[in-house]
Amino acid sequence: MKKLPEAIGPYSAYRRQGRLLVTSGQLPLDPETNRIEAESVHDQVLQSLANIEAILSNEGLGWSDVLKLTVYMDDLSAFSEVNEAFGKVLGEPFPARTAIEISALPMGSHIEIEAIALGGQG
Repeated sequence: MKKLPEAIGPYSAYRRQGRLLVTSGQLPLDPETNRIEAESVHDQVLQSLANIEAILSNEGLGWSDVLKLTVYMDDLSAFSEVNEAFGKVLGEPFPARTAIEISALPMGSHIEIEAIALGGQG
């Protein structure tokens, strides 16, 4: 089982009901330190995606099971960095995706990503 960052509040990192898996927003927390170690938007995206991948793996799922990703960003001008990082991790068919700019994220993060997946029997 892959290690996940600890939740930073009274919530679950994810919930699974049958075949449906929904994550909470995944900050780019390093699972070893539970801190944001990555500084660039690109590297923060990679860490958030790694955290989602760990959740998927722990539930016997993979990226092909992900239907939708929602990306919260503190600056949409970094959208090309987000796309570059996504391209390194995800392959076709890509999940549906929404990007939303918000004024601030917890712990000074630039990125938070949530996922919805539908996989095998749960």
